[in-house]
Amino acid sequence: MPTNTPLPPKENALFKRILKCYEQKQYKNGLKFAKQILSNPKFCEHGETLAMKGLTLNCLGRKEEAYDYVRKGLRNDLQSHVCWHVYGLLQRSDRKYDEAIKCYRNALKWDKDNLQILRDLSLLQIQMRDLEGYRDTRYQLLLLRPGQRASWIGYAMAYHLLKEHEMAIKILEEFRKTQPVKPFDYEHSEMLLYQNMVFMDAEMYKEALEHLDTFDKQIVDRLSLKETKAKILLKLGRREEAEAIYREQLDRNPENWDYYAGLEDAVAASSEENQLVIYAEAQKKFPRALAPKRLPLNFATGEKFRSLADSLMRQALHKGIPPLFVNMRSLYTDPEKVKILEEITLSYAENLKENEKFAKDDEEMESPTALLWTYYYLAQHFDLLGQSERAMHFINTALDHTCTLIELFLVKARIYKHAGDIHEAVKCLDEAQSLDTADRYINSKCAKYMLRAGMIKEAEEMCSKFTREGVSAMENLNEMQCMWFQTESASAYQGLGRLGDALKKCHEIDRHFSEIIEDQFDFHTYCMRKMTLRAYVQLLRLEDVLRSHPFYFKAAKIAISIYLRLHDNPLADGHEEKLNDQENLSPSELKKLKNKARKRAKQEALKKERQRQEEQKKEQQSKTKSTDTEMDGPKEEELVPEKLARNDKPLEEAVRFLKPLQTLASKRIETHLMAYEIYSRKGKVLLMLQSIKRGYAIDPNNPHLHTCLVRFLKTVREATDLSGPLQTVIDKEIATLFGDKTPEQYNMDFLSRYPDTLTHHHAVGKMMYYLDPSTQEKALALATNLKDNLKSRNYKTCLEVYESLCSGQFGSAEKEREEYKVACHKLFPYAIAFQPSLPNNIVTTENVATVNGANS
Repeated sequence: MPTNTPLPPKENALFKRILKCYEQKQYKNGLKFAKQILSNPKFCEHGETLAMKGLTLNCLGRKEEAYDYVRKGLRNDLQSHVCWHVYGLLQRSDRKYDEAIKCYRNALKWDKDNLQILRDLSLLQIQMRDLEGYRDTRYQLLLLRPGQRASWIGYAMAYHLLKEHEMAIKILEEFRKTQPVKPFDYEHSEMLLYQNMVFMDAEMYKEALEHLDTFDKQIVDRLSLKETKAKILLKLGRREEAEAIYREQLDRNPENWDYYAGLEDAVAASSEENQLVIYAEAQKKFPRALAPKRLPLNFATGEKFRSLADSLMRQALHKGIPPLFVNMRSLYTDPEKVKILEEITLSYAENLKENEKFAKDDEEMESPTALLWTYYYLAQHFDLLGQSERAMHFINTALDHTCTLIELFLVKARIYKHAGDIHEAVKCLDEAQSLDTADRYINSKCAKYMLRAGMIKEAEEMCSKFTREGVSAMENLNEMQCMWFQTESASAYQGLGRLGDALKKCHEIDRHFSEIIEDQFDFHTYCMRKMTLRAYVQLLRLEDVLRSHPFYFKAAKIAISIYLRLHDNPLADGHEEKLNDQENLSPSELKKLKNKARKRAKQEALKKERQRQEEQKKEQQSKTKSTDTEMDGPKEEELVPEKLARNDKPLEEAVRFLKPLQTLASKRIETHLMAYEIYSRKGKVLLMLQSIKRGYAIDPNNPHLHTCLVRFLKTVREATDLSGPLQTVIDKEIATLFGDKTPEQYNMDFLSRYPDTLTHHHAVGKMMYYLDPSTQEKALALATNLKDNLKSRNYKTCLEVYESLCSGQFGSAEKEREEYKVACHKLFPYAIAFQPSLPNNIVTTENVATVNGANS
């Protein structure tokens, strides 16, 4: 280790022992040896020893001291690659990867051929997706260690990720030539399959096929080989060879849907008849397989569909297969098929009840369970169609038949949820859970419904049956990254008006995604060493789009809606935010509510004091106990609900959640609707325009987008501060989107295009009142119209209309709200939101969704 201040032999030996102790995680011994060097007056300012002492202290969790020593060491020896490398390691431990890369580059100025620094730099570059820098670093490593397998693979992968496929193939081929061929060499086999993957990504299908044929005997993973070969043959138009492979694969696994799709493509089965021939042959060959019986239902029509569905459903109901409806559910997009399925199952129910047969002319008698599973299917069928009363009739009949079948309680709970009575749904699931307390699925489902009902404590207790003892269920579920529970908790807290707690859950989910991205750091070296190269490339591609996951989208949506609300109505001190919503309370009720609020405030204050005392105890214990393990990462700031709910810049926080969605969920119109809401409050006209244009490109007929378009047109027409190039751009885009229409004309034109859809009526009615409050009567008549011929007259839409009436989007309309509530109660008798016994002053915009739980 060359340095400007070399140590004499004795101290140099001690320094080497410090390095060894660090590698072996013997941090206390390392500090002893560092102290021996630094206690010598001649070497008390030795930079590299100070730096290593700091690195060792960092591993013991003493971060501030660590930074002090490392910076002091760096000041004393700026030309030492060791000091710069150590400083980079310290920055890396705090996940400041950009800073760490700078430190490594400085270290390489003084020791350009240091292998360890180059390896560490390459890991950071691939983590940060600096692919060009990664390629250059891997090239240096290849020059220094041409005999190492990882040097060649890493360099080739750099070109592959940069989409320079031909260069990647050349490097892999040169490396392959140097490798000895051994029997059953899995790592060499994986390298060959990775090389073929590069051929495929480059769309060099002919070369890919030749490559597979050449190295057929060296590839151990025969399944991947066959599947890849079949895909390539299809790309090359060699259908007969592909057909032979797919038939061979079906012999191996007749339930794989992809093989049937490949076989259809191989035989060019474009017509229904040709497709049916394939599946008829498969049914004869594999009589016990489900896939060849289910897949023809996707394309069969008319009487052929009826006969195929009849055959499949008889077999399933005879055997008692609970997930039959789940298997058939994808067919419910076709009204004709829905009608046929309904006729078939209703005839089954009637015949089984009277004759114990599926049809009168059947010879064999069916067991009583066949009727039970028929009722079970019909309940789910009518529930999906929104016919809650018929669904309830069949599920109750099934329960009268067999009252101990857990699946029946699950379906009954789902029917109640979709009908708008989440509390009855919770009762059903609680009963199901009591029948089998060891079933984690039912336990989780029950907890989820409890959260939908706003029963957060009860849900936590329910989950505690399966979480780690000694830790609260909420903490343990957060540690396990149980994001379904956290998203539901966030939604429940939002419905209860506890916005700080809801934001805490959203931020926890955001941190989970950050942690998952950080966790890939461990795989950069592992995958290269173990040669799991195809899986590694798939991992990198997955990590690049990680925040497109539904869990993140849902959490971001909740967080953005809360931050928008906090921007519009910042929270007052104490619990005034909850009291402000209770305008219709009598003085006595208001007094009771204030007393309750004071009690809650006292209880929360006591809780906080206890938490602080516990935290202080934990800190003292952690100080007294010495840790031997390296710190996993920087200590993240504690999420305090009150602090989160009183953010000074809520719109900036909303934008932080929005940015990943704009990149990764740009095909979802909700992303652009949320973007419009944020930028309209920020007054960013061009960004508002960008949002509505992107939304318009996805679905120009969306009713929520329509409200944004009308508001934007009104804003721009009334704006007085637009001038110059901005005015020119706006005028051009306005002419494209709206022509020369006024906001009122555009609104009524939208209604004329959708005269029989309730969602569009609601949107137009809201905009009528927004543009001209004097049109309140017409707007209310339009939005609250519940005629039988209207489309989308379902519970979800009616609840949205009711929420808008409650929140004052149509002004003061108590009489109309009551009338609408009564009318909706007739349509949806189970829905709590429309129950006449529920006082109006309890139903607010926030808690309607929570009480009903069910917009999903």
